Amino acid sequence: MPRKIGGVWAVRPAPGPHSLGRSMPLAVLVRDVLRYAKTLREARYIVARGYIKVDGRVRREYKFPVGVMDVVEIVPTGEVYRLVPDPVSYIRPVQIPSGEADLKLLRVEGKGYVSGNRIQLHFHDGRNLILPADVGLKFKTFDSVVYSISGRSVRQHIPFKLGVLSVVFDGSNVGFMGAVAEINWTLKRRLSTVALKGGEEVKRTILDYVMPVGEEAPALKLQ
Repeated sequence: MPRKIGGVWAVRPAPGPHSLGRSMPLAVLVRDVLRYAKTLREARYIVARGYIKVDGRVRREYKFPVGVMDVVEIVPTGEVYRLVPDPVSYIRPVQIPSGEADLKLLRVEGKGYVSGNRIQLHFHDGRNLILPADVGLKFKTFDSVVYSISGRSVRQHIPFKLGVLSVVFDGSNVGFMGAVAEINWTLKRRLSTVALKGGEEVKRTILDYVMPVGEEAPALKLQ
């Protein structure tokens, strides 16, 4: 769950693409993390003026929830940030090149058949993607994709498997990145334990907290 800033949250996130426990309000990001404002009033003004884009869309609601892998653009300056897991602040902005502003890492949360012999993928940020069945069957729950926001299409498929580079985005090991060294499957797949090895360090967590980010290196800038 996100760390509290200044003892308590000044703003509660509104319902949106991320769950309450895995997001922070846009005003808190602007004021306390990016530090473009000193007060909540200033942060609300910045957001209301349309100066902030999230995943390519202007968001004017100061309570709008932002979460892991969201792409945030500061319109007046052209700065673009990706929100990545962090062990101290839970979510940390990393400035990224403009060429990655349209790309986002998404984890597959589930899939199902829809009419027309097609498959609908459900992603961690609430969005869905419908694909022909022969294409959609290649994707499995807990895989990740590099997604084109404007094109609404998959640029790269990153399967969850042994050896894949992954990041922990929740729990006590949030922010740790390493290759999947071990998977202990259980009946409840989300509670399966996963060991990640980064350098000489090994961390264990549950599968529900793990997101593949690349084969040997992150597919997009995360550090």
